[in-house]
Amino acid sequence: MPPHAYVPGRTARHAEDAFDAITASVVPGMEAAELVRTKAWRAGLHYLQAGYYWECHEVLEPVWMQLDEGTPERDMVQALIQLANARLKLRMGRPRATLRLCAMVEAHLARCGRDGAIMGLSPAEVADWIQQVRREAQEAS
Repeated sequence: MPPHAYVPGRTARHAEDAFDAITASVVPGMEAAELVRTKAWRAGLHYLQAGYYWECHEVLEPVWMQLDEGTPERDMVQALIQLANARLKLRMGRPRATLRLCAMVEAHLARCGRDGAIMGLSPAEVADWIQQVRREAQEAS
């Protein structure tokens, strides 16, 4: 785990190379089935659940970049990155920005469909996560 969760304006930013060992697990040409087994993917999910939202974005971005545009897998990873960003904005006290990001997550999930798992995750489960964020943002605004 990182030594702390980075929150812009509140905590120190991590060193530029802080996540290199994790992101190096993603190499050009990897398919979705390989990407879900990378350190980057696993760390991203773990960071998201543990409240390390900025860090989640940092390690998931290389995964997202390897996926083909227009695929459910790319939309799922983008949904998670934006979910982490929404959580970060909520932590920063920016509920309106949080709500805008919630809408972006929902758009990505809509393109994923609701059946089956994508990148090992159920779109319905991620939709539940974003609804919780939306409720918290509405209460904060």
